[in-house]
Amino acid sequence: MTDRLTLKGLNQLSQQDFVEILGGIFEHSPWVAELAFKQLPFASVEVLLQSMSDIVRSSSEEKRLTLIRNHPELAGKEADEGTLTEDSKKEQSGAGLNQCSAEELELLRDLNRRYSEKFEFPFVVAVTGLNKHQIIAAMQSRLENNRQDEFATSINEICKIGKIRLDALIDG
Repeated sequence: MTDRLTLKGLNQLSQQDFVEILGGIFEHSPWVAELAFKQLPFASVEVLLQSMSDIVRSSSEEKRLTLIRNHPELAGKEADEGTLTEDSKKEQSGAGLNQCSAEELELLRDLNRRYSEKFEFPFVVAVTGLNKHQIIAAMQSRLENNRQDEFATSINEICKIGKIRLDALIDG
């Protein structure tokens, strides 16, 4: 959707339109929007974000793991194949991940591989406002985490991404 939606307009949407518009806030997980719809109307974008984040955080571990796994690798195969969602494409290119040198790309791919092998899910970070060097440093640092901490960090990052996407879509 190219035009920003007002909160009033959002609160008046049918369930189908609500899910269609907000289904991508959490990567390939329209179920979050489906459950959030049941809590209409929202007093603010912040309340909507809190509702959606609470839905994610209170879902089963299996559902949260699937949500994490729905995220693409940074500068990974989805970017190479052109299969990133529009949001992910814009976010990754905004961080300069589409302009990596051959050495940076090789390093990112190695970090993605090591991260996925260790945690069994892709590295997730809200890249908006970060550059490729900060992202690489975060990947290197977070490889030192244990799986439980990294799982929680990934969910927190997903909620940050949700906030960024909601703020870009809806006028408060």
